[in-house]
Amino acid sequence: MEVIFSNTKTAFAIKTDTELERAYFLFKMIQSEPLVRIGTAVTKFALKAHMPVEHLIRASVFDHFCGGITEEDCMPVIDKMYAKKVHSILDYSVEGKETEEQFDLALDKTLKILDFVKEKDAIPFAVFKPTGFGRFALYQKITEKKTLTPSEKDEWNRVLERYEKVSKKAYENDVPLLIDAEESWMQDAADTLIEKLMETYNKDKAIIFNTLQMYRHDRMAYLQKLHTRAKEKGFYIGMKLVRGAYMEKERERAKEKGYESPICKDKEATDKNYDAAIRYMMENDKMAIFAGTHNEESSYLLMGLAKKENISKSDTRMWFGQLYGMSDHISFNLAENGYNVAKYLPFGPVRDVMPYLIRRAEENTSVSGQTSRELRLLKQERKRRKLTR
Repeated sequence: MEVIFSNTKTAFAIKTDTELERAYFLFKMIQSEPLVRIGTAVTKFALKAHMPVEHLIRASVFDHFCGGITEEDCMPVIDKMYAKKVHSILDYSVEGKETEEQFDLALDKTLKILDFVKEKDAIPFAVFKPTGFGRFALYQKITEKKTLTPSEKDEWNRVLERYEKVSKKAYENDVPLLIDAEESWMQDAADTLIEKLMETYNKDKAIIFNTLQMYRHDRMAYLQKLHTRAKEKGFYIGMKLVRGAYMEKERERAKEKGYESPICKDKEATDKNYDAAIRYMMENDKMAIFAGTHNEESSYLLMGLAKKENISKSDTRMWFGQLYGMSDHISFNLAENGYNVAKYLPFGPVRDVMPYLIRRAEENTSVSGQTSRELRLLKQERKRRKLTR
């Protein structure tokens, strides 16, 4: 397999020298766990106290990891990436909301994005989080098979209506819809709901995509059982594969509640689980895969399997995805080599997007090698630019 991820000229082609320096400075800060911890605490306090720090946040971490405050704000970034054949997925990254009004706002945003996407080749998918459409505690209660009160039943029916409305719109607009995964103790409720939507809307191809967090050791078995049901009922499986974003929280809760952690024992086990899911999906029919990964080896594996199975690089059943602000060496080099690639492009009010940004900083600190790899590549590109002047 040809090595393609070391080309920093392609990786950082859209970054100005100033943006390159900002990225280097930012990842230098993120590299320090104490700094991230202190910075997170200070930022949370400042926002809670309504201190005027939003401009500072926007000029640093926000603009590196987010596209803007509104969809329109994101367009310059979207156009710039698309000029290099990298697509965007607009992700309204407002988290932790609890009211019906806020859930309806998230629905309206998603419906608006579906219309936006229909007219924009640069944006191939729409996306939402389950807790964008309903309360976490409600998903949890259903996952735990507890009886809902009459008012909770009404509330859950409104959640179902939101899912149905957005799925129908995605089907009518012929725009694939990615639905993110969240914590394990609420996920069964979302999985059951999403599978029903796949059964309805994925008769001819994958429109509705669920997400599997492969740091969970039970997800491979779930995928195989879902495949059996899909064959029986005659629908396509759309699946986004990720490693996962809530590892520490999952382990802490399992320890606190006294049950076996759903998380793989170590990174090697997670990597094997992730790659097994890639192989399974590539070797079976009626599946569409969105490989959300910042891992070079998993990306090479998917490229190799596509070649082995005679699947075209541009086949729309196979996408690679990374987060905006991370792993540009994977995204832009894949796109340059003819693969379908999309960056998750978060947007929303600075204050509301902070939980997402804090998770990104913490993830980069905790994932072994992630930040040092970013720094090494940025340093390499800085050196290359100096030598070519």
